[in-house]
Amino acid sequence: MFGAMTKPLRSARRATFAYFALNGFVLGLWVVHIPAIEHQVGISHATLGWLLLLLGAGAFVGMQLVGPLTDRFGARRVVPLSAALCGASLALPGLAGNAWTLGVALLVFGLGNGSLDVSMNAHAVQVEAGYRRPIMSAFHAVFSVGGVLAALVGAQALGWGWSTTATLTTVGILAVAVGAAAAPALLPRSETAGSAERSATKATTWRTTPLRIWALAGLALMLMLTEGVANDWSALALRDVLDAPAATAALAYGAFATAMTVGRLLADRVAARFGPVAIVRHGSALAAIALTLVALAPSIPLAITGWALFGVGLSGTVPQLFSAAGHADPAAAGANVSRVAGLGYLGVLAGPAIIGPLTHLMPLNHTFFLPVAFCVAAALSARILRPGAAQPRPQGDRPAAVDVHA
Repeated sequence: MFGAMTKPLRSARRATFAYFALNGFVLGLWVVHIPAIEHQVGISHATLGWLLLLLGAGAFVGMQLVGPLTDRFGARRVVPLSAALCGASLALPGLAGNAWTLGVALLVFGLGNGSLDVSMNAHAVQVEAGYRRPIMSAFHAVFSVGGVLAALVGAQALGWGWSTTATLTTVGILAVAVGAAAAPALLPRSETAGSAERSATKATTWRTTPLRIWALAGLALMLMLTEGVANDWSALALRDVLDAPAATAALAYGAFATAMTVGRLLADRVAARFGPVAIVRHGSALAAIALTLVALAPSIPLAITGWALFGVGLSGTVPQLFSAAGHADPAAAGANVSRVAGLGYLGVLAGPAIIGPLTHLMPLNHTFFLPVAFCVAAALSARILRPGAAQPRPQGDRPAAVDVHA
């Protein structure tokens, strides 16, 4: 019986890795083709900026809709459907012929991306509960790896002169196929969630999200906003503040992204030893120190070092928030994760809107002290992650029935 339990759990973990990589790859391929689609449709940068808000709006709506659906029907049903929508909708921007059709395409694509984001994270929580040790950060690391692979594949496709429509459509079809192939390995809805379905449905109807979940969502908003600072402003800050050449300035984001991926690959072991509170508290503190170093750095090497340390500090924080939200109530894991992911995503969208106007009042590097303050606030609030009865057991308390070395 123990062997029968172990094999499905190991298969479910591999399937979850596949969905995270798939999501990262699909999203990354869209990012690589943004300039080509902008040229194809014939719109300005300003128009594109407004249309990208529809992508964010679709993602947020998808997150809020799919969270309760995952609780009700189980991730095994919802994740493959979300993956199919995410993959199929990737083709839509490549087919757009004007701003209106591109706006609709981005809205649908955002809906698919947000749906897959929440449902696969909810399933990751279920897998983590089976392993009874932290494994969430590794899933998010694979998402980052998927994005890196998409950048390489997309650059090669553009170099070969492939049309955007053909590339996005082909990858979209492959994504649907991969999502369908991984579906049988997903775990069925847990007995705990099934027995509590009536309670979960009532909670969703009454919108009685616990205050602790909203507190976790607030932390996600702050930390994902600070993460967005690196995505949006790292290269620009190196170029404008320290007069770095364009190629050198790109190393700022490269250092951050690489450190973030490596940190996520290691964060689960650290969380198993020291707990999620330590990950968020000390990670946020390191991020605050690192971003301060970036803001005050007098040289390019020091600034790049600061961005790398910033990535290390933030790497394990957001996965711990998702994990804590999912384990707070297994019967409402999807809804709780959707709250945290949704508010965090709003933080990503709000970052450029906040930092951009501040540059009219002060130099770009000085605006970084606002996300520094958010990191400090997150470090001081990390105790909200203190494990309860629903959290996975520490590594030393796991049962021998689960092959945790898979």
